Order: sequence, then structure tokens, then C-alpha cells
Amino acid sequence: MTKSDLPEMPQFFDRYIAIAPDIDVISALQLATSFNDLIPFGTAEALGDLIYAPGKWTMRDIVQHIIDTERIMAYRALRLSRQDKTPLPGFDEEAFGQTARASRRSLSDLYDEYALNRQSTLALFRSFDEDMFLNAGICSSISITPLALGYVLVGHPMHHANVVRERYLPLLTE
Repeated sequence: MTKSDLPEMPQFFDRYIAIAPDIDVISALQLATSFNDLIPFGTAEALGDLIYAPGKWTMRDIVQHIIDTERIMAYRALRLSRQDKTPLPGFDEEAFGQTARASRRSLSDLYDEYALNRQSTLALFRSFDEDMFLNAGICSSISITPLALGYVLVGHPMHHANVVRERYLPLLTE
């Protein structure tokens, strides 16, 4: 299934879905099975703990945030695919970021965890049939389908990679 099969574009999440390629969702998820596919490890390592403004995240914080978000979105997709109609709450990404303690972890460990997590997500999404992909439910007060969540999982890391390229990479030349 592709983005054109989405019954509607969910508000808020549309910014991530829009930047994902319009190819089948499994192929789209396979485009970044390693975080290295998004930001080369050497580049992330060179950035280290640099931030472009006070209160912004380091590279380790960004990778941890993407891992946490993928876990939450995959869980939501699982619940919706199984026709669980219980509205699912949002999550506080700032609280997650403050308590994840990514600074205590190596960048290499985070890159490894990203790859393992993406493999788990791929296995989950491969188990869905067309009906499961289109089972709508409520997440963060927004109607969304597992198919849309799959494209969120593609676009969300792309969004952060774009931020790194636009706002963090210039710090290496200053």
C-alpha cells in the first residue's frame, strides 16, 4: 500500500507523511534501516554534544527521540491493526527527552538500537494485510490508520535528518 491509499491525511502527522516517498510502505520503511542511512555516523560523531541553540537536543538526544517515537508509533499501529478502538493518548516528547539519559549512552549503541528497532517495526508492518493497514483509530485525539503511522515512521526521522543538515552541520564549519 502507498500514500495514495491513505483515506485521509491526519492533521499534525501530515508534515511527516508529506516528506515520505510515495512508494509502498514496506519499501519506504526499508530506506532507512540504519540511522547511518539518514546521518552518517562520522558526521553525528563529529557533532558530538553541539547544539544550535540553548535547550536543543544533541545528536544522541535526537537519535533516542527517534527510537522512542518509533516504538510508540509502532505500538499504536499494532493496536489499531487489531481493531482496538480505545483512544490512545499522546506523549510528552520533552519529558521523554529529559529522562531518557541519552547522554550516558554511546552514539554507536544508539545507532545499533535504531537498526534493531526498525527491524522490529518492519516485521510488524509486514504482518499487516490491507484491512489491517486501514483500520482507523484515535491517537492523540486524531483519527489515523496504521498505514498513515507507517509513513509517519518514514517521515519523522527524515524530518530530523533535515534539521540536522540545516541547523547542526553548519556548526562544524564555525
